Amino acid sequence: MEILKYDIVILGSGIAGFRAALQAAKSNPKLKIAVLSKLHAMRSHSVSAEGGISGVLYPGEKNDSIDLHAYDTIKGSDYLADQDAVEILVNSAPSEIKLFDNLGVPWNRDENGRIVLRAFGGMSVPRTAFAADKTGFAMMSALYDSVLQLENIEILHENYATRLIVNEGHANGVVAIDMATGDFKAIVGKALIIATGGFARLYGFTTTAYSSTGDGIAMAYDAGISLKNMEFVQFHPTGLIPSGILITEAARGEGGYLRNSKGERFMEKYAKSVMELAPRDIVSRSIITEIDNGNGIKDEKLSDLEFVYLDLRHLGEEKIDKNLSMIKEITINRLGLDPSKEQIPIRPVAHFTMGGINTDINGAALSSGKPVKGVWAAGECGCVSVHGSNRLGSNSLSECAIWGKMTGNSAAQLCKSSTQAFDDKKIGAIVEAEQQRISSILDRKSGENPYDIRHTLWNTMDNFVGVYRSMDKLAKAKAIVDELHSKIDDAVIADKSMVYNTNLIDYLQLKNMIALARTVIAGAMERKESRGAHAMVEYPKRDDKNWLKHTIVQKDGDGFKVSYMPVKITKWQPQERKY
Repeated sequence: MEILKYDIVILGSGIAGFRAALQAAKSNPKLKIAVLSKLHAMRSHSVSAEGGISGVLYPGEKNDSIDLHAYDTIKGSDYLADQDAVEILVNSAPSEIKLFDNLGVPWNRDENGRIVLRAFGGMSVPRTAFAADKTGFAMMSALYDSVLQLENIEILHENYATRLIVNEGHANGVVAIDMATGDFKAIVGKALIIATGGFARLYGFTTTAYSSTGDGIAMAYDAGISLKNMEFVQFHPTGLIPSGILITEAARGEGGYLRNSKGERFMEKYAKSVMELAPRDIVSRSIITEIDNGNGIKDEKLSDLEFVYLDLRHLGEEKIDKNLSMIKEITINRLGLDPSKEQIPIRPVAHFTMGGINTDINGAALSSGKPVKGVWAAGECGCVSVHGSNRLGSNSLSECAIWGKMTGNSAAQLCKSSTQAFDDKKIGAIVEAEQQRISSILDRKSGENPYDIRHTLWNTMDNFVGVYRSMDKLAKAKAIVDELHSKIDDAVIADKSMVYNTNLIDYLQLKNMIALARTVIAGAMERKESRGAHAMVEYPKRDDKNWLKHTIVQKDGDGFKVSYMPVKITKWQPQERKY
């Protein structure tokens, strides 16, 4: 058993994690920083972000302003976003885009060399900077190259964290399995930043990687840190049939149409003024409504899922090749379909999780309303809450970069004043207990197949906790997931070795997903209104009188307690949401 000691431990190697590392390292080059990833770091899901990053680069042009970006974000959130956090987002985003420009991101530019901005849903004017439809990959590449140049940052690839080390209210780091050797180790520091992304892999039909299992959120929850707004899972309107691969919102930002089985541009019925560029929750609801009304398309050779079409043909091959080249590559490789000549089959797909670790405005993790000393959360795994009940497309990369920077600064500041000493004996005992827990799992000789349990979880979430929800469906989901919660502790791992035991990792990830699924369903059953990504059949209207508040879930033994906290409103009062 090894104890690795650092000043700052960063769990997660996406844009938020690497941005935090870069900021902390530059604020104090003497700090020793570890970035821990369960994958090779450049396989973090941030590389899959396609469309772009939001920010007001040219105030005044097309009447754009910082306040307008804030208003769009708050309105898009269905007024559940904390407005003080939104003001940080919109004021900080332009400088982050310029930073990434300096780091070498190849933004699309006009003939005068200025960064081009594209339209995105819910944004009043184009304000999304992009690098074709590979923006996340370009930003990650720039960050990764920058981090590699700094001697005080160490990247620990393929180390899977199984639990947080919390001692006397202070988060010290994590216990992790080195997947290459199977060895257990403690990776500890004076400060811990969790940046592990979202949990949309609770669903089978999702845009996200198999790695998007919410591990950091689940570990924080297990350690007594509260979660916020877990019921709000965003369904992206355009998931490719049958795989669920993301077809970027930029396809509609560039002028794509949505068509039903009759060939109609049906968004005119639902958001006449903005059509396909309504916020994602509205577009996703509209597509499912069209399908439910008999206007979907069926092709059993393609999928048992009904769908509608995304039509890019009128954009022309040249524009598609320039701005949507990856989408063309995906549709050709997956379906043999050229989007300049044929329509793309799509339907709403689980994509982004607005909920996560409950934090204050600076990203500090909270337990029972109070900060847990030494731990922060940044990016999709944290809930500030800047997206409220529905995120606007291209605000996520801004959030990752901004709160990555903020938490990196905060962690570096803590290290200046911290006099914390590591108690090797206590840390060793925690690691030994965790090693015994994992060994007991591997020692099981018979039991449930975890992959059958995972399949049931995916089917349950897809069928009962989707775009439209009902009390009946949620009750069915609760009963099934509660049963899975019991079954997972009897599951058997076929591979008994410790070296690259992906069977074991899949099991541990599944256990985390089941824990989080229970909180999603609980929050959804309690919230008796429709707001943003949470659309309830029995309660079709937003109810500000009773539900303009954040849902808080705190672990309590084998169960949990649900409570609420108010939304922070600075100057934008809730209004009826029309587009």
